[in-house]
Amino acid sequence: MYKNILVPIAFDSDSKAQKSIEVAQALAEPDAKITLLHVMEHIPGYAITYMPPEYLAQSRAALEKELGEMAAKLPGGKGMVIEGHSGRSILEYGEENGCDLIIIASHQPAMSDYLLGSTAAVVVRHAHCAVHVLR
Repeated sequence: MYKNILVPIAFDSDSKAQKSIEVAQALAEPDAKITLLHVMEHIPGYAITYMPPEYLAQSRAALEKELGEMAAKLPGGKGMVIEGHSGRSILEYGEENGCDLIIIASHQPAMSDYLLGSTAAVVVRHAHCAVHVLR
């Protein structure tokens, strides 16, 4: 059983967020802390110039609201939105906050994932705690 669980949440078409949350609840001690984390990737400068000035703030607010609603349903749950590279940011957050388990969803690998590495692969290879990968 784990006391401080980190669940990275990706809001994509193949999101396995609910399954990740269910696994976190199953593996959590009764008084565990479960953090739902979303990493906002940096948008390249050349692309951001084509977006409305308020785009990033509005996106962040919408993500924080969604994560907050999801976390409110969990005992000891909290939602966090941070910025950075997804793999490195998940690892840094987990280490800085003393997480003892990271539950991360993975997709079916494509050739580009074998050459470049996916977020789940980065987390599995470099985490300083246990990692549970969902397929």
